[in-house]
Amino acid sequence: MSALSRREFVRVSGLSLLGALGGLGLPAVRAAGPVGRTGAPRLRVSLAAFSFRRYYKDSNRGKKKQVDPSRQIDLFNFIDYCADHGCDAELTSYYFPAAAGPAEMAKIRRHAFLRGVAVSGSSVGNNFTATDPAALREEIAGVKRWIDLCAILGAPHIRVFAGEATGIDEAQARRLVVASLEECCDYAGARGITLGLENHHGLVAEPDGLLAIVRAVRSPWLGVNLDTGNFQTDDPYRDLAAVAPYAVNVQLKVGVLRRGAKAEEPTDLERVVKILHEANYQGYVALEYQNSQPWEEVPLWLARMKAVFAR
Repeated sequence: MSALSRREFVRVSGLSLLGALGGLGLPAVRAAGPVGRTGAPRLRVSLAAFSFRRYYKDSNRGKKKQVDPSRQIDLFNFIDYCADHGCDAELTSYYFPAAAGPAEMAKIRRHAFLRGVAVSGSSVGNNFTATDPAALREEIAGVKRWIDLCAILGAPHIRVFAGEATGIDEAQARRLVVASLEECCDYAGARGITLGLENHHGLVAEPDGLLAIVRAVRSPWLGVNLDTGNFQTDDPYRDLAAVAPYAVNVQLKVGVLRRGAKAEEPTDLERVVKILHEANYQGYVALEYQNSQPWEEVPLWLARMKAVFAR
């Protein structure tokens, strides 16, 4: 598939020529700074629905492994689990019924309210580096649809992806991502929702690539969804510290994989908390458990998080 021309890019993004072609010899877009916060750091515990990904009855993204039907759950059950374990809930979009609409969101919001659980955010799967105009419009429309649903759900934050440079150079891929994010941030901001770009492989696998995009997006409604397990570099903790001032949401993984290592090492929770405190982070830290024993290990990690945050 051929890469987008400048004219096609502007048409696809719906942005002005000046905004879409920033970095192509035209005046540079003013860089966005870190999130400005007053007061002391505040870390709130949440749990990502993704942590129990193998157990949902509903899945609208890809194939899921089958488990014992007696152990299957839905998002109402997940909210009950969060209530019983004293944390809030990040409701990953993948585990809603495929046809879920406003009525389903309202029911889930009511259930969470009655259980005393705040919906800390949600997350979508998207690719903003699609070079086919129709495909890119579909990706943007999918994010906008979820923004509308999260406005009903009461989720103040949505994690989004960038994508990878496939068949085009990285500079062009970044321009596509920036334009798509600006359009989606305008839409989200009008509904009071902040988007968090995750350090998730591809263009944003390392801090420089991630921050180049974040700083280029002209919107106060974008920050970083800081995933503690996704910087697979020589020094992941150094890279987390570099990006933490831009974080609007944090997803805590229980392992860290360094470049060249054959296996993960357990996450140094105290070190992560120190990094967040030094960045004066205030907001949610959502446990996103990826290993094979969620029923046994998630309660232990939630208890650890609460203890370390309290100190």
